Amino acid sequence: MKQLFCFLLLAGLAAALPAQTYLHCGRLLSMTGAPMQTQMTIVVEYNAIQRIEKGYLTPPPGATAIDLKNKTVLPGLIDCHVHLEWEQNRSSYTEKYIFNDADIAFRAAVYAQRTLNAGFTTVRDLGGTGVNIALRNAIQQGWTIGPRILTAGHVISITGGHGDATTGSRWDLFDPPPGAEDGIADGPDACRQAVRTQIKHGADLIKVTATGGVLSLARDGRLPHYAEDELQAIVRTAADLGVSVAAHAHGDEGMRRAVAAGVASIEHGTFMSDSTMDLMIQHGTWYVPTLTAGWAVTDSAQFAKGFFPEVVRSKALGIGPQISGTFTRAYQRGVKIAFGTDAGVFPHGKNNLEFNFMAKAGMKNLDILRSATVDAAQLLRLSDQIGTLEVGKIADLIAVEGDPLSDIRAMERVVFIMKMGKVVK
Repeated sequence: MKQLFCFLLLAGLAAALPAQTYLHCGRLLSMTGAPMQTQMTIVVEYNAIQRIEKGYLTPPPGATAIDLKNKTVLPGLIDCHVHLEWEQNRSSYTEKYIFNDADIAFRAAVYAQRTLNAGFTTVRDLGGTGVNIALRNAIQQGWTIGPRILTAGHVISITGGHGDATTGSRWDLFDPPPGAEDGIADGPDACRQAVRTQIKHGADLIKVTATGGVLSLARDGRLPHYAEDELQAIVRTAADLGVSVAAHAHGDEGMRRAVAAGVASIEHGTFMSDSTMDLMIQHGTWYVPTLTAGWAVTDSAQFAKGFFPEVVRSKALGIGPQISGTFTRAYQRGVKIAFGTDAGVFPHGKNNLEFNFMAKAGMKNLDILRSATVDAAQLLRLSDQIGTLEVGKIADLIAVEGDPLSDIRAMERVVFIMKMGKVVK
């Protein structure tokens, strides 16, 4: 009996010891500003980086060793613009009449896992039905697998705007019409209520549609959708409650108003003028370009007959070249850029395509990698936790085949993923 007690005691002590993983990295790009390092070891304990040392350290008994000697190791990737609840297809405009929240949730869980398997350990979900909040919680609880999610819940939109899902429907199908619960708000007071409602529901940030959009059934894609006083009410209310605001914007006037009101980021920025770029630099506003989505909708409009309703197809034509041209100008002018894809407009799990689009538009490889790691973490206010590989930070990291500093398409060859100290691929 005494021997059994001692055995159980020792087993309990062993289980209580830190679980260590030794990652032997052939090439290490920490994104701290240090150059590429070779033959390095990262020691992970529980969910954090404990040590980073030169050479391939021998792990102690009980520790796990992972051989990444032929790989390049980087911080886990961050996509600052996704929509995990849906994926554009020929049936997208009728799904709202067919799918229940449970249907959306099960599908979203699949999309979340695809995103994580592409190497994106953190994402910012910029609008859905509110299922995105439940998905974030389920991942945090370990009930399903996916990236760390910061979510906006519902987008905030004017009546008939880019975020009004009832646009194009029979008038009598939605009674009462959507309001603050659904993110639809007109006037400063309603805007304040909409912000407070989304935060009450658990949103981590606010997303406002400052202009029209491409994929919504409204005919306008460029005109401003909120007046200055409404945008100011949204930003100030969000700030009072400790969250930032992302602004969907294609047209320049809506962008200018949003930047002046103090939003944290401009999403898409398709028809951005030089003067608005200068205003963004002055205010420190981030630009999230979503090039892959722009090219995806242009390709579908040109080559997939009947993929979009005509009102959408006419807006989608030419968006790809336009958004890439704007990106090139913004990068050359010095606007702060954070990586974002608008995944959902194109298939989830293909987020890595954005790297090559950014490179083709003229961005240097190191700057592209920064945009998807350290810079994205700064936009998300998570720099103290993720975005670089440093001792004490969360153990989110990936490994790719090849050297992304010389070949950016190496970022499409993610072969190893660790999130919070756990190997997921």
